[in-house]
Amino acid sequence: MANLLDQLAAMTVVVADTGDIDAIKQFTPRDATTNPSLILAAAQIPAYQDLIDRSLRESRTEMGADAGADAVVREALDEICVTFGKEILKIVPGRVSTEVDARLSFDSEATIAKARRLIQLYNQAGISNDRVLIKVASTWEGIRAAEQLEQEGIHCNLTLLFSFAQAVAAAEAGVTLISPFVGRILDWHKKNSGRESYPGPEDPGVVSVTQIFNYYKTYGYKTEVMGASFRNTEEIIELAGCDLLTISPALLNELHSTEGVLERKLNPFDPGPTEAQIHLDEERFRSMHGADPMATEKLDEGIRGFCKAIETLEAQLAHRLAVLEGGAAFGHAVHEIFLLNDLDGDGCITREEWLGSDAVFDALDTDNDGRLAPDDVRGGLGAALAVSGS
Repeated sequence: MANLLDQLAAMTVVVADTGDIDAIKQFTPRDATTNPSLILAAAQIPAYQDLIDRSLRESRTEMGADAGADAVVREALDEICVTFGKEILKIVPGRVSTEVDARLSFDSEATIAKARRLIQLYNQAGISNDRVLIKVASTWEGIRAAEQLEQEGIHCNLTLLFSFAQAVAAAEAGVTLISPFVGRILDWHKKNSGRESYPGPEDPGVVSVTQIFNYYKTYGYKTEVMGASFRNTEEIIELAGCDLLTISPALLNELHSTEGVLERKLNPFDPGPTEAQIHLDEERFRSMHGADPMATEKLDEGIRGFCKAIETLEAQLAHRLAVLEGGAAFGHAVHEIFLLNDLDGDGCITREEWLGSDAVFDALDTDNDGRLAPDDVRGGLGAALAVSGS
């Protein structure tokens, strides 16, 4: 009997939700998707350090010797996301999703500019637009940016999607793909209902994706639906037949290890019942989305989380740039390192706040009081870098 993953792949495009290139090689999905959190996780894997170092060096060359570390790191962030994307595209036959900086989620023009830059980097590497999806947060501003980008031939993946209003607006904007977050929807309902679990068909995230899928297929929207952020394989099984599903390596492995008969639950040629078609302008979008407390809370939370992941990754890149360049980078790096590690803004960094290794913290904490002031970071950076570079 075939395993569940093979059966799923026969009716749904399976996408690997990871930045771990080795995991993608293991499961050979058609597409892959990344975000700053996944890149951050992958950046901890020693085998990928050369990719990161290469991006930092290329960014320094691009920006020039006089550029500050903060500018180099911002440039390197784009380079690193695209570098991982290029490596992934050597493995998968389809597309990779690369995310726009979540800090731009409420700025349409800045989102458009960043997307154009990412596509430019891919194009310079000989990769065509049809192999890349630019991930944009599903704010009103993000949807409007995606609409413009699609008209330019830059295909978009609308992420952090929790409400029916977001899904309708994305389809009307003609975006290529949406990523409703199944597991995060479930998380909210479990927390707010007091229930510990939901049967698969009643899972609120499953219900949401099913509603969107049937609506799109009934009214002929071309936008693809890709369920994302799964908490268990039961959610995946209940969405078998969805256009795409992006799945973590752990759940891919569980599906691969499980035998049984997988039933198609969603059928684009025979969609289930749906509501009357609607059209949304900005006022109606904000009204509908704002009336859904789950969606408003999870969208805000998701943007904050992605922003934090970007800031953490930038802090690690600043550390690494200083390792690569030595003393010339110290003055630029100290300010960025301190700001990004001082999470509560009280003027010092505790061990709990520190984003780097304990060994580096200990090297900076010369008075052994468990707290780092700006002078500690400035004075001890040379010793810390010696530790981190060893």
